[in-house]
Amino acid sequence: MSYSVGQVAAFAGVTVRTLHHYDKAGLLSPSGRSRAGYRLYGEADLVRLQQILFYRELGFPLDEIAAIFQDPRAGVLDHLRARQEQLEAEIARLRRLSEVARQAIEVERTGVELTPQERFEVFGEITADLSYATEAALKWADSPGQRESMARAAAHTKEDWRRLMGEATAWRAELLAAFDDGEPSDGERAMDLAEEHRLHISRWFTACPPAMHRRIADDFAADPRAFALVVPPSQQRPGLAAYLRKAVHANAARRTDEPGENRCPGRTDEPEENRCAY
Repeated sequence: MSYSVGQVAAFAGVTVRTLHHYDKAGLLSPSGRSRAGYRLYGEADLVRLQQILFYRELGFPLDEIAAIFQDPRAGVLDHLRARQEQLEAEIARLRRLSEVARQAIEVERTGVELTPQERFEVFGEITADLSYATEAALKWADSPGQRESMARAAAHTKEDWRRLMGEATAWRAELLAAFDDGEPSDGERAMDLAEEHRLHISRWFTACPPAMHRRIADDFAADPRAFALVVPPSQQRPGLAAYLRKAVHANAARRTDEPGENRCPGRTDEPEENRCAY
């Protein structure tokens, strides 16, 4: 029995245009034609269409489906295994993203609601780039430091944020002054500012040992979105991010020479990869 293109489209839940595209791509050509020249699909064509739709549902691109059809015995299992791994990785990514959304909801439910004027008063020009914040949250979703940081941030009151940002503003002014004065990045003044920043993170978010602080500073130097979290673009100077990174590394070297300074207080078993949020 043969079916018209319209009938097949209705059976399969696809458009006539899709069937034409499959024909043009060499994936599914109708096995017959009517006397008027219209496409006619047979039972074998419908079986092949079912296979195409199965692979499409799994996310295979058309060129990969065509390769499978060229020699179905040569690599179907390998293709399916590879796609399974991709799907499992995507499921894991979506679960992490769901957790980020849940945490964001918890932050929004803390009752710390600010009007636009209050938000500017508290945070000034400091804003979090959403793409960077999401990437960081996904990257460090399994880190105890990230989880602790999110929990403590969610618990901050409006007054806490005012105090926190007040400290950050004062620290930033001192950093800019040291940089503008030509203080060496590995000098006492710069290293003391780096240490003050490290303690600020520990005080307001999560314990931050020197090894973790180095990685935070590496992000500042490598990603403008990260550096904008501590110095807004309007106040930045060329070389300032690199200057802060060097100061943090110098301070970390100084601190790790002191007993007990290379790990989070009270957490002697925390691996270095559990970096701090900032």
